Amino acid sequence: MSEIFEFTLENLVTAKQIVAKYPKGREASAVLPLLDLGQRQNKGWASDAVMNGVALFLDMPRIRVTEVASFYTMISMKPVGKYLLQFCTTTPCWLRNSEAVLAAASEYLGVGLGQTTEDGMFSMLEVECLGACVNAPIVQINDDMYEDLTAESMVAVLKALKAGETPPHGPQIDRQKSAPSSGAAVLTKLTFSED
Repeated sequence: MSEIFEFTLENLVTAKQIVAKYPKGREASAVLPLLDLGQRQNKGWASDAVMNGVALFLDMPRIRVTEVASFYTMISMKPVGKYLLQFCTTTPCWLRNSEAVLAAASEYLGVGLGQTTEDGMFSMLEVECLGACVNAPIVQINDDMYEDLTAESMVAVLKALKAGETPPHGPQIDRQKSAPSSGAAVLTKLTFSED
């Protein structure tokens, strides 16, 4: 028998607000955001107790909750470190050398994909596309995206996290968000015709 999971008072209010967004009779549609809320409360993972609690909260079969939890990589079904590193290795990231980024992180942390460091600080996971292909290669760390990574910049981010710092997320090169890394290429000068 697993332990009992209940949302904290603050998260209970949030859970009720989430469920209220869905039409009457469709409350089970809130399962994914409630799993996310539950795992945030439970040190970053959706344990059996969290899944049971969400199933009870939504009055739905536990198997349906498990189906959702096991489908999405954003839901961790086993304990993870304080920092969950999700490495995209699909085509755009691979073409921009995600293998070197992953290898550098693995060597620096001393763990591989699917593993957690002994101190419980870092877990590494391979995921499908993270949706920021123009800024490949990308690693999502908890809720933040680190983009335009190299082996060296990946290690710099990890060193900062290990030191208790919050490294700036987003592009790790001199680029403004998703603008071309070489600078503006079109509309660099306004011209007007007399027509």
